[in-house]
Amino acid sequence: MTTLTPAQRLRAVLNWVNLSTPLGFAVAHTGGARPHRGPGGLWIAEGYRLGFPKAGAFTIGNVITIPRATLRSLTTRNPRILEHEAAHSTQWTLCLGLPFLPLYGLAVTWSKWRTGTTYASNIFEVSAGLARGGYRRIQV
Repeated sequence: MTTLTPAQRLRAVLNWVNLSTPLGFAVAHTGGARPHRGPGGLWIAEGYRLGFPKAGAFTIGNVITIPRATLRSLTTRNPRILEHEAAHSTQWTLCLGLPFLPLYGLAVTWSKWRTGTTYASNIFEVSAGLARGGYRRIQV
């Protein structure tokens, strides 16, 4: 087992307390994904079978859920994806958990209206690093 930094340990504890990590496990379970320990106090849930959300990976609390792929195939295509998803985990902490959901929804709506994409002007995706997330850069 890897040693966590104090920041990673704090993030893991706060995301349990704010209920986002338990929600992440519930969503992963509902979609048929099986979680296992990942790096930095994160959990990786592979094998998610529901059609929503449409993403290569998505994070709820400290649970990174991977639809239609494995962690190995995902990181082969995008070696920095875990850095991007870890940033989202930290965002769940900073938004105090569940308020992240409507805030993220507003950010998606704003970005879609402004750029026609769900990510280019989405403050959460931009601050997590568009390139690390595998998003193509567009002119805004």
